[in-house]
Amino acid sequence: MPEQEPYEPERAIAGTGMGGQMDLGASEAVTLEQRTSAASGGRAPRGPDGTGPQEKARSLWSDAWHDLRRNPVFLLSALVILFLVVISIRPSLIASGNPLHCDLALAQEGSRSGHPFGFNGQGCDVYTRTVYGARTSVLVGVLSTLGVAVLGSVLGGLAGFFGGVWDAVLSRVTDIFFAIPVVLGGLVLLSVITSNTVWPVIGFIVLLGWPQISRIARGSVITAQQNDYVQAARALGANNSRLLLRHIAPNAVAPVIVVATIALGTYISLEATLSFLGVGLKPPSVSWGIDISAAAPYVRNAPHALLWPSGALAITVLAFIMLGDAVRDALDPKLR
Repeated sequence: MPEQEPYEPERAIAGTGMGGQMDLGASEAVTLEQRTSAASGGRAPRGPDGTGPQEKARSLWSDAWHDLRRNPVFLLSALVILFLVVISIRPSLIASGNPLHCDLALAQEGSRSGHPFGFNGQGCDVYTRTVYGARTSVLVGVLSTLGVAVLGSVLGGLAGFFGGVWDAVLSRVTDIFFAIPVVLGGLVLLSVITSNTVWPVIGFIVLLGWPQISRIARGSVITAQQNDYVQAARALGANNSRLLLRHIAPNAVAPVIVVATIALGTYISLEATLSFLGVGLKPPSVSWGIDISAAAPYVRNAPHALLWPSGALAITVLAFIMLGDAVRDALDPKLR
């Protein structure tokens, strides 16, 4: 009976190309692999079905971007938002007038050459004020969303990671904030502030908006830290900061981004609502909410003064909500 060759881990099994296999040493296997690659012209290895090159596995973010580029809803909303951002930075690109220049002799008149949207009740150019009003809405929406996302993510993430008393206290605090009506809270808090800048409005939105993001971040962190890779990193001796920053936060931030993107449109409409009620931005600031409030008494005689800023506000809010829906569909693996 022939002696069985001892097992050598440095030897490899390679296919012969005719359905069989042959036993090769490690150096011989490398040589065979090099010859196979040279024979195929250096092309990428074929996929399991042999029909094409094998694709590299994509991460969640690259896979989401791959889906977003093919989503017409995302492309349309992104174009609208890009246009709004551009005119917010440089409104003079499409509006050469002064939004604060008014002529009572032109009050409530319709469109004419150089003034396609007509004039409001004070004789101000509606087109110019509508274009310049985008700057206020985009600024308030973006800064409020950043403040809410950062504050809510930090507080909620720490509560979900450490738990215990910190988690219980934060849960009760968020319950208190959820019980405060947003519009009523704005009427009470902002009515005592006389500043004409956007900062009081942004601070109020951040103050009442962070509990929603904190709840989302808390649940996402609790779910992420139960995964096997987090438990393995903890067993290998990773400290809390490394677990949070390297392993948990990158995998728990997706729900926060989705909710914050959708909420951005809500914050823009909230600013317009507060300005309409007279407690948000105040003249001489230019805001769609201020223009809607000023045009409301003259809606029968000059409906154009109300329709144009209202339409711009509706399109802006709808664009951000559509963008948030598209991002949610791309980042949620359950919808694939």
